[in-house]
Amino acid sequence: MTALRDPELTSVPVTGGDLAVLRWAPDAPGAPVVLLLHGITSNGMVWARVAAELAGRFEVVAPDLRGRAGSAELPGPYGLAAHAADVAALLDRFGDAVVAGHSMGAFVACRAAAGPARYRVRGLVLVDGGLPFPPQPGDHVGEQLTGLLGSTLDRLGRTFPDLAAVRAFWAPHPTVGPWVDVPSVAAFLARDVVGAAPALRSSVRPEPVLDDGADLLAAEQVLEAAADLPVPATVLWAPRGMTDVPPGLYDEQRLAAFGLPGITAVPVADTNHDSIVWASHGVTAISDAVRAAAG
Repeated sequence: MTALRDPELTSVPVTGGDLAVLRWAPDAPGAPVVLLLHGITSNGMVWARVAAELAGRFEVVAPDLRGRAGSAELPGPYGLAAHAADVAALLDRFGDAVVAGHSMGAFVACRAAAGPARYRVRGLVLVDGGLPFPPQPGDHVGEQLTGLLGSTLDRLGRTFPDLAAVRAFWAPHPTVGPWVDVPSVAAFLARDVVGAAPALRSSVRPEPVLDDGADLLAAEQVLEAAADLPVPATVLWAPRGMTDVPPGLYDEQRLAAFGLPGITAVPVADTNHDSIVWASHGVTAISDAVRAAAG
């Protein structure tokens, strides 16, 4: 695994304020750009290991999406269309790019490529997301998201005395817990936290999660975007899901049933929904897919 680099923190003007952005600089001017988009309760630092593999040859850009971490105070409206507009602003600032998204970030990538960033996206890498998730039980979005995300949502609204307590909260989580002491993952968990001890809390607010969740659970709209992509896309999928047991969110039959041309599905063995962006072989698969998309 390549040694981690510290990112530069910058910002890009978007509707309502400034979007916080982590940027890993290239070794030379004119390097291709890769834009990395995180999941629904995540932040840009989740990509630190992938960024370490790509930085130097690429200019690596990983925003905190609207309503999270450094972008937590950006106002609504939220939803995939709002994030897609923010992606277009990022590409206006940094240039045409290969766009990779994990989980919700993959849905944002598709919506941006099919819409406001159509002529700026040079390739798409969708990491365990971007195509419809299995239907979730419940009569409203909150119940369905709870079924999908599980204990990940339990931290919202809670306070923690220090970062050790934050890591202790995550330690029992089936897909995050084994990684909490890895420095890059610990930095990702710390970036989620705002406030001051002894009342630290997650930066993620319920309103963006509900609005974004409603959009990513709308299977028909998701398929419309995925069927109208201007460039080929690679879907890297984990065989284990959000509780670290099979099945994952996707399988070969489910992906084949979508019947979408221009989308190639590739399993990443021995990964779950989170470890696919942290495990060495997951990082390699993502990095190789980005390099291939960059041509």
